[in-house]
Amino acid sequence: MKGLIVAAGQGTRLREKGALKPLIPIRGVPLIERVIANGKEAGIDEFLVVTGYRAEELQERLRDFSRRSGIHVTSIHNRAWDRANGVSVLTAKQFLDEPFLLTMCDHLVDPDILRRLIQARQEPGTVTLGVDFNIDDPLNDPEDVTRVKCEGERLRHIGKVIKDFNCFDTGVFRCTPVMFDALEASQARGDDSISGAMNVLAEWNKARVFDIGDRLWVDVDDPIAFGKAEALLDEGRL
Repeated sequence: MKGLIVAAGQGTRLREKGALKPLIPIRGVPLIERVIANGKEAGIDEFLVVTGYRAEELQERLRDFSRRSGIHVTSIHNRAWDRANGVSVLTAKQFLDEPFLLTMCDHLVDPDILRRLIQARQEPGTVTLGVDFNIDDPLNDPEDVTRVKCEGERLRHIGKVIKDFNCFDTGVFRCTPVMFDALEASQARGDDSISGAMNVLAEWNKARVFDIGDRLWVDVDDPIAFGKAEALLDEGRL
């Protein structure tokens, strides 16, 4: 299976840790390399990385990583990197005509989450989002995560500020090419985000959720989350 990683934004909230977010080292290993390594461990055999901000620098580092590791990495440049993350995903449309795993360059995820999502049954023409039902004592900032309302395996609504929710978006999706149709439909409405596409898929009854159980994930987008990720790495839990 191929893996698509969004790595186009500036990452301004982590600027104190480094100038280019995907290359910020965490316990000596750049974030993007940890994300790729986790995906490789889970069974992804080829990666596509959408670059944007300071693309040439990131692309050169990815070429070097690919040579060192032997992992196939293709860079795709999103010239409109300052728009929402769905634009980055849509940039990869011409490269993906099969099921693929989608994740973010700053989400450190237990490889078992990825492995189980890859192995899970998926209905044709749907997109499945990994969700975390631990909303009472979450590891990630509850004011910053994206909220999800689901009923059984069906995703009904997703957004940062929705009030009726029962789980959190982990930023890991098992996609089919219908994701690109939904992104285009969402953008036609003026919403460039991945969440916007998932809401379109929910309307089409093509959005599903997958419970990650007690597995851990961290959205490393600010210094506090960075510290949590370091601690979990030190403990061997991530």
